[in-house]
Amino acid sequence: MKKYIFKSLSALALTFSLGMTTSCVGDLDQIPKDPNILTSANFTEEDVRMALAKCYSGIAVSGQSGPNGDSDISGLDGGTSQYTRAIYMLNEFTTDESKWIWPDVGVFDLVTNTWGKDNSNIFGTYSRLYVHIAICNDFIRLIDNGAPGAEADLAQYRLEARALRALSYYWVVDLFGKGGFVDENTDGNPKQISRLELYNWLKTELEDIVKNYPEAAPVYGRIGKDGVQALLARLYLNAKVYTDGAEDGSAKCQEHCAAIIARHKGKGGFNNSGLANHYMYVFCGDNHDYMPGGSNAAENEILWGIPYDSEDIQPYGGTTFLCAANVKNMTWADDGAYMNQADYGMGAQWGCMHATPEFASKFEEADKRWSMWCKEENGFKKENTGFSTFTDGYGVVKFTNLLKGTDGGWSTENGGVYSADPANPTPARSEQFPDTDLPLFRLAEVYLMYAECNIVGGTGDAAAALEYVNYVRERAGVAKWTPAEMTANNILDERCRELYWENVRRSDLVRFGKFTGNSYLWSWKNNVAKGGSIPEHMNVFPIPSDVISAQPDFEQNPGY
Repeated sequence: MKKYIFKSLSALALTFSLGMTTSCVGDLDQIPKDPNILTSANFTEEDVRMALAKCYSGIAVSGQSGPNGDSDISGLDGGTSQYTRAIYMLNEFTTDESKWIWPDVGVFDLVTNTWGKDNSNIFGTYSRLYVHIAICNDFIRLIDNGAPGAEADLAQYRLEARALRALSYYWVVDLFGKGGFVDENTDGNPKQISRLELYNWLKTELEDIVKNYPEAAPVYGRIGKDGVQALLARLYLNAKVYTDGAEDGSAKCQEHCAAIIARHKGKGGFNNSGLANHYMYVFCGDNHDYMPGGSNAAENEILWGIPYDSEDIQPYGGTTFLCAANVKNMTWADDGAYMNQADYGMGAQWGCMHATPEFASKFEEADKRWSMWCKEENGFKKENTGFSTFTDGYGVVKFTNLLKGTDGGWSTENGGVYSADPANPTPARSEQFPDTDLPLFRLAEVYLMYAECNIVGGTGDAAAALEYVNYVRERAGVAKWTPAEMTANNILDERCRELYWENVRRSDLVRFGKFTGNSYLWSWKNNVAKGGSIPEHMNVFPIPSDVISAQPDFEQNPGY
């Protein structure tokens, strides 16, 4: 799949998304009208595979021409507008987990919870989602119109494209609530539908995909049944939010979590849970072993992920963003602090993202999940007293380009060893773009979803829920919970510790009623140093002004 993603970054793939290099506000019905454009009538089987790869590369890279090339959307640069980075800006910058210290236009408004309907990054995220939906719709049409290939292969390709499209519609439901709807059968412009209608369509769509999806392990880089079912479980986890309290999805969430767990538990890994034995290895330069189709089948913790490669798949989003934005080269002599990109196998350092004290306070010192952070001993302060000072806030290190070694350590033979100590120099593994793949859904999240549904929804097996959350905690090196510690606040904090920077934090805070209002404050919330209240309508983002202008029949979200 890496080969096909790389090959899809060519002019051929552009013919499959004609008209989508500007924005999504116009006609999303992208059926080619130029007779010179490749269609089902003149595609080869190789072309079909490359077209499928475009559906995948639409969430991996920004456009057709490498990291400095054109983006599939206009208005934002290729790095900022990359799919997962755009999602991150809305689902992490707006919370207690991640503060971007550069005063970039639009980004500052997200970090300080002061955005409005004209925010360019919100528009960029909306555009990115709908461009990807249009690409997937085109591919499904291609299959339906008689693309060449074996019937079984084409049926599988179609399921994968539907799953990829469902991922983008999930983010529309989560971030924007209502949204335009268009599928492979839409004739003309999309019609805006309510959040409830979109949720109901997505629920039905994903249930059908899961029912028809093969059990066999996927080829590396492609979606397997685990990933699709994890997306459906996450949808049900948030059902009360998406249906305004009309539907409690706890039982259905647990049903799908249990099915995933049954395919992993007892097969090996940490305490025979199927989790990787070492937490930090899931986020390192050779974490492909834990991906679907990866070499370590007993520890395939990453249920759905995006492949990256330092030579062929090079975005300024993806894991490059997550490995470089939180790193800055500093010395004790010059800066009064120490950090170095080489300690993390990177040849890039941006120095623009750090933690809030509220986020840092959720960890105890023995927790392995923050073991690589830069703290006081490295010259960093816990408090965000200076908004734009990189060391005013702990340095968060989770994603690296290091290579795993043994017993939780890092490989020195192939380069890359974590030291955080200038007296202990590191081997010269230094790449501008990491080899680190990006997890979208992990088995650890599935265990935590099952436990949350037991705590909040009162469904499922209480003993199993406790066992599952303790798999996660024991691997992190912290004490197991007792039944009395299975509380709503505790599970929210445990999700924060386990899943930070994985694009779930804002959704989690909204689900627990802690995103808006003043029930939970964090530094620079509402641009107040110690945190301030924000209004309830900010639980969803506005429909961008440019979208409303281009499609005046669309309604704005209340409050904007």
